[in-house]
Amino acid sequence: MEQIALPLKAGKGPASIVIGHGNAHVAEALTAPESWPFCAAVLTGPPRSGKSLFARWFAESGKGEVIDDAQAMDEDAVFHQWNRAQEGATALLVIGGEPPWDIALPDLKSRLGGSLQLEIGQPDDDMARDLLLSLAEERGLPLRSDAADYLVPRASRSHAALERLVETIDRLSLERKAPPNLGIWRAALEAVHGPEEPRLL
Repeated sequence: MEQIALPLKAGKGPASIVIGHGNAHVAEALTAPESWPFCAAVLTGPPRSGKSLFARWFAESGKGEVIDDAQAMDEDAVFHQWNRAQEGATALLVIGGEPPWDIALPDLKSRLGGSLQLEIGQPDDDMARDLLLSLAEERGLPLRSDAADYLVPRASRSHAALERLVETIDRLSLERKAPPNLGIWRAALEAVHGPEEPRLL
């Protein structure tokens, strides 16, 4: 699976994004903002899916400006920044949350509606596997490929759930003073997904 290296400063988090089925189209679009309608794009997606990391890569690469977490901002402020970017012929990437995004201001709704719409989807099996291994590597957690083979078919297909799963494996491994093993994988799956969900344990 491909990973995009991000020119991020030390201490600001992971330096790469795993690229796969759910986000390859986003990575491709962000390399060519000159092709966007009105030179503007709206990026949405589920929690922990890398929206802000994509935004930081876009801004620090000098390709344009970013409005992050736009759904939480005053709509007039977003509208004025969109207009300023247009006046300066500057590419603008607007980061929203998980769609749908209910916009009350008619002028803002029409402008964002005419922009390129990019949505990060949920990872497929291949991407989920690489996400698990990448998240473990960032934590210094010794998670082998056989662990991913076991966990991926049993884990929920969401970025946030995969992140919680790795965090739980790391915590249980520290608590038990043992490297991640089958017992820890099973306990982590139950802690994240609950015993009521049918799992191939």
